Amino acid sequence: MKTLLFYCQHILGIGHLVRSMAIAQGLTDEFNVYFVNGGEVIHGFPIPDGVDVINLPAIKTDPDFRQLQVPEGFTDVEATLEYRRDMLLELCDHIRPDVVITELFPFGRRRFSTELIPLLERAKSYGAKISCSLRDIVVTKQDQARHEAKVCKLMNRHFDQLLIHGDPALVLLENSFSRVSDLECDVRYTGYVVPDANRLFEPKTSHDPPVILASVGGGRFGHELLDCVAETCRFLEDKIPHQIQMFTGPFSPDEVFNRMQSAAQRCLNLTVERYTPDLLTYMSKADLSISMAGYNTTLNVLQTGVRALLLPFTGNDDQEQRLRSKRLESLGIVRAIDPEQLNPVQLGHSILDILNTQPTQQFFNLHGVEGTTARVKELVKQPAMV
Repeated sequence: MKTLLFYCQHILGIGHLVRSMAIAQGLTDEFNVYFVNGGEVIHGFPIPDGVDVINLPAIKTDPDFRQLQVPEGFTDVEATLEYRRDMLLELCDHIRPDVVITELFPFGRRRFSTELIPLLERAKSYGAKISCSLRDIVVTKQDQARHEAKVCKLMNRHFDQLLIHGDPALVLLENSFSRVSDLECDVRYTGYVVPDANRLFEPKTSHDPPVILASVGGGRFGHELLDCVAETCRFLEDKIPHQIQMFTGPFSPDEVFNRMQSAAQRCLNLTVERYTPDLLTYMSKADLSISMAGYNTTLNVLQTGVRALLLPFTGNDDQEQRLRSKRLESLGIVRAIDPEQLNPVQLGHSILDILNTQPTQQFFNLHGVEGTTARVKELVKQPAMV
């Protein structure tokens, strides 16, 4: 069995990690998978059988994306990256991978080039094929032309393959990266990455209590949505029989979690927990999901067919969530929440209204795990470039 090294650096939320781990699990039937995690370790996060996880000294960012935070025991980011580079090279020498997959890089995470480019060059010296794992929409930059030129240069120098985890029927990568045609590697759409895409859900019955699910992914941001939902509970208490189940996220600050717990003590229709590794089960039983519009949560919505109100994250001028949620709203599948109009009364009326509607059925490819596995298998069968 061939060996694959999968590099994932999540710095704020958990979306990159969830998607990457789902892909890694799908690859275990074909490869010995070594999963390099450059971000914070999430306690309780499930590790699939057959995936060997290597945790680097964790680097994360503050909620405003202003600066990377240095892990304990290191003086600065450069020293951390130097130490991590040596760990990666030692791992590469030990396993001699047949394939290296970098999640997002070089379309993002270029701050980590000093550890990644040496890894790619070392892996190439052993004959490894290099693939980039990329979501459907990438962050645009202030100087987009310069950014795209650098991405093309790195892709054409180091990479054999680009895997776009999306469906062109919903969003084309060209919508956020104009120079796809300038890439010299093999470019493939895999479908959206949904863990256990064939999972069957028990139908909701009249005995199941009415539930509204509220979540914000990792919990480093989206606190304004949690606060608004907590205030809206009081507005809804005497209007609908629903219980609101809230998850604040594994990275939510203690002050946010405690504030939501205090709100739950005042509102009998609100239950608050920090994290569940199986949000999908809650969503499949919910009458409505209220959440941020991240990649994984949005796909949970598509998979379960639940009614959904999505609040796009727009920090750091990131338009990814807005673009995807607005596209889905135009198709009648979800409703997007305007951040400028986030208030308890308006949210309450939106909840009452959407509970009386049925979303349009989705028709997109959600089998990105299988698509990725097939494309990577094809890559390793190709002869090495001279």
